[in-house]
Amino acid sequence: MWQSSNDVVLISDPRVTSIPVRECGEPLADVRGRLRVDSRLADEQGAYAHLREGVLRRLEQAQGLLPDGYHLLIVEGYRPVATQRRIFDEYRATLTGLTPAESYVAASRYVSPVEVAPHTAGAAVDLTLCSPDGTEYDMGTQVNDNPEQSDGACYTAAPGISDDARAHRKLLAAALEPAGLVNYPTEWWHWSYGDRYWAMSTQAEHALYGPVEFTV
Repeated sequence: MWQSSNDVVLISDPRVTSIPVRECGEPLADVRGRLRVDSRLADEQGAYAHLREGVLRRLEQAQGLLPDGYHLLIVEGYRPVATQRRIFDEYRATLTGLTPAESYVAASRYVSPVEVAPHTAGAAVDLTLCSPDGTEYDMGTQVNDNPEQSDGACYTAAPGISDDARAHRKLLAAALEPAGLVNYPTEWWHWSYGDRYWAMSTQAEHALYGPVEFTV
């Protein structure tokens, strides 16, 4: 079934898309040298390793809340608009047997529509947990496994994952939530601050970050 759980507000929901953005003008900052960064989605310009400075500071705070033996591992931060549009369109095309409206909503479980995408604002980060030697902990799925690949295990509160994976997801949340980040419930690895989804989740009047251009 492509439908999301009834208690999950998708990023395509009007309750999210109707929230205004008041761009604060905060710059993008390089995560490298401040937190651990994985290179699996690295681009030539290094855009993937950038986030708004306020988001990065909160991630550093979250790292300090993790117990010994655990590190945040940043997989992807900023994503150019063209890349976001391509990923959304490609995934949407795989969702057959749906009306255009249904496929738009279904695709937003896994990829944000470009007009509200927090990655293009430098406001969202895909991340996981690793040990001091870089070994990734069991989180139940790989980062970026979609709902079809994972049989729904990518949902943060998915049943049926191992006890270790559930404990690691809770540990991640216990560090990130006090630092002010919010999770997108269909993707355990996706956390954000200052975007429209954050504003909806925290009942803020407006988002702080809109789409921004990356320059080397």
